[in-house]
Amino acid sequence: MKYETLFADRTSTMGANIIREILKVVGQPGMISLAGGYPAPQSYPFEVIKQLSTAVLEKYGTKALQYDMTEGFLPLREALVPYLAQKGIETTAAGICITSGSQGLLDALGKVLITPGDAVAVEGPTYLGALSAFNPYGPRYVCAAMDDEGILPDALERILAAHAVKFVYLVPTFQNPTGRSLGVARRHQIAELLDKYDVLLCEDDPYSDLRYRGEALPTMYSLIPERTVYTTTLSKVFAPGLRIGICVAPEPVRKWLVLAKQGVDLNTSTFNQAMAAEYLLGGYLEKQIPKIIDLYKPKQEVMLNALDRYFPREWHYNKPEGGMFIWVEGPKGTDAEKLYWKCIERKAAFVPGKFFFPCEGDGLETMRLNYTMSSEEEIERGIKIIGDTIQEGF
Repeated sequence: MKYETLFADRTSTMGANIIREILKVVGQPGMISLAGGYPAPQSYPFEVIKQLSTAVLEKYGTKALQYDMTEGFLPLREALVPYLAQKGIETTAAGICITSGSQGLLDALGKVLITPGDAVAVEGPTYLGALSAFNPYGPRYVCAAMDDEGILPDALERILAAHAVKFVYLVPTFQNPTGRSLGVARRHQIAELLDKYDVLLCEDDPYSDLRYRGEALPTMYSLIPERTVYTTTLSKVFAPGLRIGICVAPEPVRKWLVLAKQGVDLNTSTFNQAMAAEYLLGGYLEKQIPKIIDLYKPKQEVMLNALDRYFPREWHYNKPEGGMFIWVEGPKGTDAEKLYWKCIERKAAFVPGKFFFPCEGDGLETMRLNYTMSSEEEIERGIKIIGDTIQEGF
């Protein structure tokens, strides 16, 4: 059978997630991986999860094992109302939709909003998972330039003035891949631009709870709720394998997101949602976040200190106040992918930054570093290997 004749045209835009492919390489014995973006297993509230499993079955019985509403398990949505209110997101349980991780929301957003050829504005660089979710629907990406404080409002306005943008996708706090955060003034500027040009925003906010220094920043949703689809996740502060994504959106958009989800999975795992509900209702989240911060903050400090010691001065890197990533930029003309393969030979890995840019040829001199999954000793040794390889001219 000629199977190749069966596949839809959209499959031509569906490639393997390069980060997942890189992680296959870096899984070799003895490899120091600064490449992934996974939460550390030590950050999971393992003992609590065992307690919650029993509590869920006792409290909800067979209801926790049954199909449930596409919008989400009601006790979880009710428990999320005060959690979201702390982020300036005023909503009700009826206004919240639970998805299979934030990735489920991004796919649904692409399905209901993107017609092939539509312009979608993104940061350059941007989250690779969003590109993977949107690509099958045929968008035309327009990239807004960034600096160490995030997307440049002037760059975004030039895009909005020149293109009929369907929506803007941003990770405004501790961005993946750069760790950058939009300051308060820029957030207000972006909100004004969205209003001026009548454009929708998708605000992806998985990292804002992981703040080690500085003051919390307002969500974009809190500034312009009528134009914002807000998504966050419990993956970084509970357990990623439970796949709990959270969405708040303007009602006309929310309705279509629910319909799209009905066609994909009917509902996110009821048992996992019940676990998340009890995690929030029992006050466990408030206790766990400081533990996660105490785990990650010293790792970030070790990485920043190692970068100061081992990287050449002409290499630039930011110093985020939280999150999971540090972004490094080499001199123009640097081939970070070539550097990656040399470092792999020496048992140290990172992600070449070019994979986070939708336009080929951008970001060739950049890299993303992650510090959550490695020990402090491994971080120190891994950065030294990469720095020594750079110094030697690789």
